[in-house]
Amino acid sequence: MKNKNTLSGLTVANFSKQIDGKETMLCILTNKKGAELTITNYGAKIVSLMVPDRSGKLTDVVTGHNSLDDYLVSEEPYFGAICGRYGNRIAKGSFTLDGVKYDKLAINNGPNSLHGGLKGFNSVVWDANQTDDQTVELKYTSADGEEGFPGTLQTTVTYHLTDDNEVVIMYHAVTDKPTVLNLTNHSYFNLSGAGDPSVADHTLTINADQYLPTDETAIPYGAPEKVEGTPMDFRTPYLVGARIDEPTDQLTWARGYDHTYILNKEQGELGFCARCQSPKTGIIMETYTTEPGVQLYTGNWMTGNFEGKNGQRYPARAALCLETQHFPDSPNKPEYPSTVLRPGEVFESKTIYKFSAE
Repeated sequence: MKNKNTLSGLTVANFSKQIDGKETMLCILTNKKGAELTITNYGAKIVSLMVPDRSGKLTDVVTGHNSLDDYLVSEEPYFGAICGRYGNRIAKGSFTLDGVKYDKLAINNGPNSLHGGLKGFNSVVWDANQTDDQTVELKYTSADGEEGFPGTLQTTVTYHLTDDNEVVIMYHAVTDKPTVLNLTNHSYFNLSGAGDPSVADHTLTINADQYLPTDETAIPYGAPEKVEGTPMDFRTPYLVGARIDEPTDQLTWARGYDHTYILNKEQGELGFCARCQSPKTGIIMETYTTEPGVQLYTGNWMTGNFEGKNGQRYPARAALCLETQHFPDSPNKPEYPSTVLRPGEVFESKTIYKFSAE
């Protein structure tokens, strides 16, 4: 089985390794339509996703690496990963919960803490159980105090590939002490095929009237602003690259889009988030989520310096992310939807990436 190759050209054996005393692996999900999703339990990462284009040709639409060794040294440690315990940023690595100050979070992104710290959920080995050809369940227990966060957190992430070419991601978590939690998947998509040099020609729609403007360090000011009349407006379809270089502070500081959009739906309701399409392949990705927000990131800091899958390189803006999540720095902004999880409560969240072509 370990010598098996995937439709995307991966060799299963290249993902077999011992890390922290645990065995890593590559799980292969397939559906009745021939689509294929591969996931490694190192970081619960989506490694490849083969979906049909307008002519029926299977196309890998996510960036990634050929082997686990490549992931261990990657310039992009979040390719396809589950980010936690707190995805996105917490200002200055500090927050107060129930009167207790937690200020030992790693400062790993300018003056802030990003995606759970130095060894977030993207860099640990999850326990994987592939329950059938289309489903894998991954579990990780984060110890009290890990990366500075309080409480022992038990997290389960389930990936399911439906026969309608949907990637369904379900999150479940419980804690034994009050803590903060923000989980997301950080896949980098290029619907023209991973390795295509730019997503500037992709058409994007985001179901949001407001977004969160940020300072130079990517921390939101606080109050949301209307997208209307700004290059942040994707309420109707726009090319990703049409306004990305407009000389505004928001786009200049981030080198493009790296902002949270507040979705036009009730919190907790599974609703429409975004739609993206490549003109080259006709592949469409529709995103639905129960989360209140989505982070649009246009791969602004990718360098193209290293090889990805099958010798491909990923320069700046060669992919985009639609990270469904709660808002950055919510533990320090009580006006935002709460990211606090308490004993006896259950965190549940669901996101769907649905693929079609025309």
